[in-house]
Amino acid sequence: MKPLSSHALSPLAAQLVALLLGSALTFTASAAPTVSRLTPPSNPLVTTADALARFLPGQKFDLQATLQPDAGSRITRVSFAVDDQIVATLRDDGSSADQFVAHTSLVKNGLVKGLKDGSVVASVRGYAQAKPGIHRLTVTAEDSSGAQTTRMGNFEVVALRTKAGQPVKNIIFMLGDGMGAAHRTAARIMAKGYLQGKAQDRLAMDTLPFTGMVMTSSLNSIVTDSAPGMANYVTGNKGANNQEGVFPDDTLAAFDNPRIEYLSEYLHRLKGTSLGIVTTADVFDATPAANAVHTASRGMGTGIVDQFLDDRHLTGLKVLMGGGRKWFLPNASNEIKPQAINGSQRRDASDYVLPADVVAGWQASPGKLDSNRDLIADFQAAGFAYAPDRSTLNQLGTSDRLLGLFAYSNMNVAFDKINGRRGKSSITADYGFPDQPMLDEMTDAALKVLSKSTGKAGDKGFVLLVEGASIDKQSHLMDTDRWILETLEFDCAVLQAKDYAAAHPDTLVIVTADHECSGAAIIGASVVSDAALRATAATADEKRNKVVGVYEAAKFPDYTILADGYPSTTDIDNKMLIGYGANADRYEAWVSNPQPTQDEQQPFVGAAPLNTFPANPNVRNNSSGYLVTGQVPGTQAVHTATDVPLSAFGRGAQLFTGVFDNTDVFFKLGQLVLGGAR
Repeated sequence: MKPLSSHALSPLAAQLVALLLGSALTFTASAAPTVSRLTPPSNPLVTTADALARFLPGQKFDLQATLQPDAGSRITRVSFAVDDQIVATLRDDGSSADQFVAHTSLVKNGLVKGLKDGSVVASVRGYAQAKPGIHRLTVTAEDSSGAQTTRMGNFEVVALRTKAGQPVKNIIFMLGDGMGAAHRTAARIMAKGYLQGKAQDRLAMDTLPFTGMVMTSSLNSIVTDSAPGMANYVTGNKGANNQEGVFPDDTLAAFDNPRIEYLSEYLHRLKGTSLGIVTTADVFDATPAANAVHTASRGMGTGIVDQFLDDRHLTGLKVLMGGGRKWFLPNASNEIKPQAINGSQRRDASDYVLPADVVAGWQASPGKLDSNRDLIADFQAAGFAYAPDRSTLNQLGTSDRLLGLFAYSNMNVAFDKINGRRGKSSITADYGFPDQPMLDEMTDAALKVLSKSTGKAGDKGFVLLVEGASIDKQSHLMDTDRWILETLEFDCAVLQAKDYAAAHPDTLVIVTADHECSGAAIIGASVVSDAALRATAATADEKRNKVVGVYEAAKFPDYTILADGYPSTTDIDNKMLIGYGANADRYEAWVSNPQPTQDEQQPFVGAAPLNTFPANPNVRNNSSGYLVTGQVPGTQAVHTATDVPLSAFGRGAQLFTGVFDNTDVFFKLGQLVLGGAR
């Protein structure tokens, strides 16, 4: 649909067009307030038949507007209306005469720079609309001179098909962070082998019968980061980079942005479903948090992990597993220095206390600045069994709730965990966590907890997020061997999910990514032996021109896979070679790195032996590899805007074909759970 244009229109017609486009419409000849932001956001280029913000029937979200007064005036009244029906009216004295009085606020302080003096942010919290269709949102502002301004936007409530077949009860959402098509292909080549042009077997994710392609952009960029990359799937709305479960706003606080109800919250409120979150990252990280936590800053670790527990009544959280113990340990001094004692990084600076209107509108926990909180003890007091390592996890049996924290921050990667189990490396011990579970072991434990009531009366089903986090993290570092094994570890967990769905036909399994990372490309294979490769001089002529085989010279790399499902070594003769299209400068040696690159999120990274690991790809292999100049600044590869594959298995999987937006997935899931699958 082409954009509307106001050219050659009468003044009245042009004014009406401006109204449809969400522009400010002034009803007085004198200066008037300005509505500089209206939330939910509307598409300014098309008519109201194409809404940007979409919601399921009854899904909660906040209404908000930023109002800027004319010089010498102040905002005295703000009214929100939907389809010309007043929703709430806020006055400068804080009074309101409607049902949203406890859910509304008019904020004057703590706003971003650049707004006029006297600007306010007006909010209506926890609004919901059940009627399907396009709805007109109107905000009207009045200032102390009596001048008024009205701005219009729109949002859509997406209808559900009723009686469309059997509903889906359980959703297992498998998220390979940063996993593009090349990542999947490289893992298949390594694990399954090729002969005469054909793969000798398939990855578990390859066997899922329905596949589509997902467009991954965020609200404010063609290239998303992981926060909206995940949240877009489970809110149905575009979020801005670094933000989780919220729309952007003009306040400085990180936890007061306009909220959007997550899939977990929506289904728990309507049906009583449970939530499980499993990741190989720190549990505060973007992907796990973007299923349950509402914040404008993905780095607010203390508040994020507190919200997991304190708002479990909203999400139905029953399982939380991954790394991130540093956020759960008490920090009496409220400083980072005590990390040398117990690893805690809890601080008031990354915590929160919610405004009263958010608490009232969402029935959320108010929060507290409590750096000395023992969050592990609080989880246990709430009925969560606690596993600090793999051995304990195996001994727990099946509990009603489960917390597993297996590292201070991100868990060690599969490459190092497997080598540790085989007695070939001490990396996991160097980090202080030699007994970490693999992702499939964590997935199995989570499914046992979440399905404990399966088959019993009152079983409401579950949503389980399983993230293979370091596919992305090692792609950022251009550590090829490590991200390929991360993809294999993730695929082992996919097999667990597929087997569960095969035994429970009311379950849907989704396998996808939030974005592609690094522009990874399988460029060919080495034409020399591993020994010859290591003896080759570190020059472009030697390491590139005499090593990299393309087309028929690449042949078919042949890895030996052991009983645990991983290669005996990734350093074989004529090994597969990976290039990068979104890379920073790096030294490429084409061999596995015996030590991982330093992880700055680890609290003890500055202490021995972690400080002996290579600092970044800019210095790693600088004596044995040749310099590859990158396209981006900094020391790491970056995300790309490339579409990513999505594969599905189980009830309703047939809906996930073609090319679609990441927000579309939310509405497909809502249809399948609430309306059924054909």
